[in-house]
Amino acid sequence: MKKSREKKNVVKMNREFTSQNFIHTRSLKVIFVITIIFLVSLLIRLAFIQFVDGDYLKEKAYSQQTINQIISPKRGNIYDSTGKVLASSVPVDTITINPQKFKLDTDEETIALKEKVAKGLSDIFTLDYQETLDKLNSSSQVETIVRKVEHDKVETLKTWMKENEVDVGINIDEDTKRFYPYDNLLSNVLGFCGTDNNGLVGIESTYNSTLQGTPGKIVSSKGSDQEEIPNAEETYIPADNGSDITLTIDFNVQSVVEEYLKQACLNLKPKNGGTGIVMDPKTGKILAMATYPDYNLNKPSTPNENISATYNKLSTEEQNNALHTMWKNKCVSDLYEPGSVFKLITASAALEEGITTPDVPGDFYCNGSEKVEDREISCWTTGHIRSFISSWSFREIL
Repeated sequence: MKKSREKKNVVKMNREFTSQNFIHTRSLKVIFVITIIFLVSLLIRLAFIQFVDGDYLKEKAYSQQTINQIISPKRGNIYDSTGKVLASSVPVDTITINPQKFKLDTDEETIALKEKVAKGLSDIFTLDYQETLDKLNSSSQVETIVRKVEHDKVETLKTWMKENEVDVGINIDEDTKRFYPYDNLLSNVLGFCGTDNNGLVGIESTYNSTLQGTPGKIVSSKGSDQEEIPNAEETYIPADNGSDITLTIDFNVQSVVEEYLKQACLNLKPKNGGTGIVMDPKTGKILAMATYPDYNLNKPSTPNENISATYNKLSTEEQNNALHTMWKNKCVSDLYEPGSVFKLITASAALEEGITTPDVPGDFYCNGSEKVEDREISCWTTGHIRSFISSWSFREIL
């Protein structure tokens, strides 16, 4: 009876049973595929950051977390063959500011402080007041006020800072400046350096890698506020000073050549100036190399007397071209017809073969033309130079 009663409670259904409590197999597949795609994309992105952008991001993080104070190396000296210093580096200072450190309790006090500092700096270093004030209002971490100033100006600045109770924000950094003790001597050969102590023309440029040395630095840490962390560990890397260079130039010979070259150019007034070279005939060493007009190496951007009269009337491009022409060493950069120079070869061959001897009148004379068979060949110009060569003249110069 009990079994028959249980069977009567069983209900038979004529359709397939479905329930909302189970997830369909197709949905599971879609979710699985999406998850795999997401994980693969994440791995690809991580690999890209690690292997492609890794160096860049590492360098960026390093720059945000560290302070590098560059230590400038001392540039090597340039000597003549007798040991005289033709170019050296003297100690100077560079003045910079940290605009963000000029802040007081109120905006009015901050503005007044910046105006006072701008007035002081512009008066001491003869700068434009508004340009100096703009630098104090800059959002940059560091602004350069003036480069390579002498110590008397720096002492004046220190006195002003003490009197006005300005303790932070103004930095006095040690630096060096190129100095040429003889001003114009050998100017077109030596060349000069820019404000970064890198050679721009002449020997200074050609041997720049030898002279400049390798900068050093002091590495320290800074926090999220971009301020240096007190008592943090510092890494000191010393600067490697540049090497010295000794030229074959003889100071005494160079001085004599420049003096007489200048005198000849002032008397004869050649259109393109003049050049002079003295070489040791036994070794080929250059004892003197002069160009006139020359310029002052300590003021290379100041026009010499040859271009100063019309310099201010020129356009900016024309002024730059005029200065580059003034700096040029015409002894090695300009072309010329080697006719008269080759006369030395002819005379030397005649002396070596015993055809003639020194100081024989008329042996080295040019009358302006030479007859070859039935044709007369004349010099290139009627104003040719008669050439007399004698051994005593060489001895007098050397």
